[in-house]
Amino acid sequence: MSNVEQLERELTLRKLQLNNLLTLTQAINENVPAAELYKMYCDFLRWHIGIAKVALFFKEDGRWKCVQWEGIPDSDVLQYDMNDVLPRFVTNTRVNGDEHPFVRHFDLVLPVMHKREPIAYAFWSEAPGEDAYSKLQIAIAITNVLAVAIENKRLFRNQLQQELFNREVQYAAEIQRALVPVRLPSSRHYQLSSIYKPHFAVGGDYYDVFELKDGSLVFCIADVTGKGIPAALLMSNIQATLKALVTRCQSLEEIVIEMNDAIFRVTGGDRFITLFLCRYEPHRRSLHYINAGHTPPLLVCENEVIPLTNGCTILGGLPQLPSLDIGGLCLLRSATLFAYTDGLTDVRNNRGEFFSEERLVFFLKENGALDARTLNEKLLKHIEDFRQQQPLPDDITVLTCKLSL
Repeated sequence: MSNVEQLERELTLRKLQLNNLLTLTQAINENVPAAELYKMYCDFLRWHIGIAKVALFFKEDGRWKCVQWEGIPDSDVLQYDMNDVLPRFVTNTRVNGDEHPFVRHFDLVLPVMHKREPIAYAFWSEAPGEDAYSKLQIAIAITNVLAVAIENKRLFRNQLQQELFNREVQYAAEIQRALVPVRLPSSRHYQLSSIYKPHFAVGGDYYDVFELKDGSLVFCIADVTGKGIPAALLMSNIQATLKALVTRCQSLEEIVIEMNDAIFRVTGGDRFITLFLCRYEPHRRSLHYINAGHTPPLLVCENEVIPLTNGCTILGGLPQLPSLDIGGLCLLRSATLFAYTDGLTDVRNNRGEFFSEERLVFFLKENGALDARTLNEKLLKHIEDFRQQQPLPDDITVLTCKLSL
């Protein structure tokens, strides 16, 4: 073959290689699925570069996976976990004679790095012919182009997922804000004040207050399992159910039994809530309550602090409540009912000490004579001083009700 014919042949080959390289690049720009890009890449190396054996690795769900291979048996790919093998290749490496049964199929390995971290690995056999070096450079170039394109796809997909998650959190927060009472009722018989501090944008705590036509006051505090959209939707369902039951049912027992049934039907026992539900009748000075697995609220009367524990198990965990015990008190003097979620007593300081129920009881004994709003404001400052800038471990919700005779 003359020199002219040789040059014409090489020129035609380069033209064909560049055309196919352009086709692959266009496919990347047109957002062709990754699986098709892998196949196009291997076909290009085999048929236009002459590389007989190819294996391409990318990370999926945090682990390296061989996403495309040509020229080697499927069994030799599928039976080996390469996650402990690949990190030893940090630069372009000849692997002739490597002892690993997968690696020894090949002559070269190319790790593609981004910010000193590998984003892909390509294994090849040698390119044939006198121009093997130039073929190798083309193969390296196209491998880098493909790897960066796939990494960009991954980053873009992660960005979309993050944006979707942020929107879900925003929607859940909006649902939750709509459920929390904007104003709490007040009369000469009672005064209410609340604290609501979600740990994240969306919490699992809930409270509500209802004034009845006969002058009674019904209020509750609850802790819903889970966070985000599912918890917010369950909370919305609980609020709607409770509002309907409070006006329809004659007793707290009936309300709680129907609440349990409604939650179990919605969640099938996979999610549940703890609930404290109370009814105060000023004209009788009577207080009735059911504690459904909730952190016991505290009734502060002068220097005495009484935990309100009577009730039943959590709601929604079982199709029927195994037992139910209604608590009742007749107030002989003014008192403060302090209901809260366990995020309050789980607060820690720099020494790792919990705020604890003991510290809370001590605080309430000292400050129980204050009106509801002042007590809550002083408690918030006390908690901030105690935790010494340590992060909050969970949602903190407090419903304080000052009951006056």
